[in-house]
Amino acid sequence: MRVLVVENMPHSKLGQVGVALAEAGADIDLRRPYQGEALPQNASDFDALAVFGGEQSALDDELHPYLPALASLMRSFTEAGKAVLGICLGSQLLARGYGAENLLNRTREFGWHGVTLTAEGRADPVLSAAGDAFRIFEWHSDTFTLPEEAVHLAGNPAVAHQAFRVGRAGYGMQFHFEASTEVVTEWNDTFRHQIVERDEEWLADYETHAAVDGPQADAAGLALARAWVKQIRVDAKTTPLQALAG
Repeated sequence: MRVLVVENMPHSKLGQVGVALAEAGADIDLRRPYQGEALPQNASDFDALAVFGGEQSALDDELHPYLPALASLMRSFTEAGKAVLGICLGSQLLARGYGAENLLNRTREFGWHGVTLTAEGRADPVLSAAGDAFRIFEWHSDTFTLPEEAVHLAGNPAVAHQAFRVGRAGYGMQFHFEASTEVVTEWNDTFRHQIVERDEEWLADYETHAAVDGPQADAAGLALARAWVKQIRVDAKTTPLQALAG
């Protein structure tokens, strides 16, 4: 199982997704295009693609000229029937790849918030793994319209489009389900100044927030990560030994 992972900023952390990929024995090819690392031209050498969050917007092409190519690559993987995961910025790029509108600075969520599944989400093999409703970590200011081809899977009062699926297994999730309590605690130190600008009470109240919401969010995040990894179909052309062994 060969998985292309794209990071869009330092310290983004694979978190729960990394745990689930390790459990599955995945071979991870990590690319950091914000540092000038090249993206592959197509999906042929990989079984899945995961794109993580970043501080840039999905339309920040002037500073990050690789973004259009990444959005297109996410669509190529999805249309090839391969498992795709876009988290936060990644979800916004998947929406962009399918012609949806990116809405900048329209929403502002930070911290653990509730997410509720739609009827389609309750029937979805990935989203349903976390239950009909759950608390999960959010950190974003942008959102998007739903692509015409997409199935709407989850939302909340602040952001209608918290999760969607395109095709067999192309998933966009606005929330940071990869961010376990351990990851959030690290982010508190790494991004202290940015966090204070967003919520000056967060750090002082963090232990209370973590005790109340952390365990449920950790369980939901790992369940989602494991369920998404189960959607990865190994292509014998890319990983012949694993395909034969499986």
